[in-house]
Order: sequence, then structure tokens, then C-alpha cells
Amino acid sequence: MSEPKNNKKTDLNRRRFLYFTGGMIASGASLTLSSQLAAAGKNTNTELANAEPVTGFIKRRIETLDNVANRTAATVKHERVLKFFNTHTHEELSVAYWSDGKYSKDGLAKLDLLLRDHRANEAVIMDPKLFDQLWAVQQRLQSTDTFEIISGYRSPATNAMLRKRSSGVASRSYHLQGRAIDIRLRGSKTSDLRQAALEMKAGGVGYYPGSDFIHIDTGPVRSWS
Repeated sequence: MSEPKNNKKTDLNRRRFLYFTGGMIASGASLTLSSQLAAAGKNTNTELANAEPVTGFIKRRIETLDNVANRTAATVKHERVLKFFNTHTHEELSVAYWSDGKYSKDGLAKLDLLLRDHRANEAVIMDPKLFDQLWAVQQRLQSTDTFEIISGYRSPATNAMLRKRSSGVASRSYHLQGRAIDIRLRGSKTSDLRQAALEMKAGGVGYYPGSDFIHIDTGPVRSWS
């Protein structure tokens, strides 16, 4: 039985499909349909008049690729990751406290535990805005390094004890409310850390160069040293 002859129109469509779904689109090649048809030995004047189906295919193909790209982009998480080292308990934590436009309940719970009053072993719900400030400070300093925690939440008993030791401890400290943190940042000068925090104008900023740390809180904008 003899092999059936190729239909010229079918063969042309197959050639067009191969040309337009091959490397031309991916590589951004500028080869025109006219030159392709000429290379295939076709009458370009006649064949170009019937090129609309191919053009429509290319358009649909591009739309499909765009849709895939959009779906892929939608699955990529945008996260805010912070790294900490508790100087008292020596606990370390790298946590995404914010992901895809909202706070992570699991991430915040881990931070509440890390920033507990280690003396009284008590924890509270920390103000998430505090972590936003730390994130913003790091962006200003172009750092992804670790924050060293000097003090997080303080129980009333701990705060009262510290007040007896130092006049720099406020009786109504924001540490009591889970709205303050004392930190330094590895790889950055504490003076630069303070300056970055001041530039945000997002809350209170205290500077303690003798102990090499700064205080940040979510209260009114103010500063001291």
C-alpha cells in the first residue's frame, strides 16, 4: 500500500506551528513570517494572505504563557524574615513574622516566646508594629543580619527590680506592655542603628552607647540618650 501524499496546506500549518512554537518566541528572534515562508519554498504573496490563523495561534500562545507566569508569581511568597539571638537565654530564631500581606500567627507566637521575661518566665502578646520597625531599620541599613536581644517583655516585678538598679528604667515602661525592645544589630554600628531608627520617626528611640544597644518602642515619637 503506497504512502499517502502530504496535503500541502496541512504541511504548511505544521511548518508554521514548528516555527512559532520553537525557539523563535523564547529567544525574541525577529525572523518574519515572510522570510520563513520563503525559506520553506512557498509563494509568500499567496501564503501571507492566509496567515491569520497562525497569528491567532501566536496570540493565544502568548496569552497562555502570560497566564502561567501570573499564576507562578502569585504562588511566590513575599516574606519579612527577622533573625534574633537572645543574649540571656542564648536562644536563636529566624522567623517569617509577615507573609503575603499579613502577619503570621505562628511567627508572632514564636517571637512572643523568645521575647518573654526570662527572669519571671512570663510572656505577653508583643505589638507586631515593633517588628515592622525592626524590619524597616534593617532595610535602611541594607542588612539581613541578626538582632541581639538585650530586653523584650518585662513583668512588673522585673521592671521594679531593674528600677532599683538604674534610674534609666521608667516606671511605666513600654516593655511592660510588650511594645518595646532593646537591641543591637550584628554587622552594624550601634550609632548607625540609632540613626536609622530616628529617621523612621515611628516611635521612641533610646541610645545607650555605654552598654552598646538602643531601645525602640511603638509609643509616641521621641528620643533620648
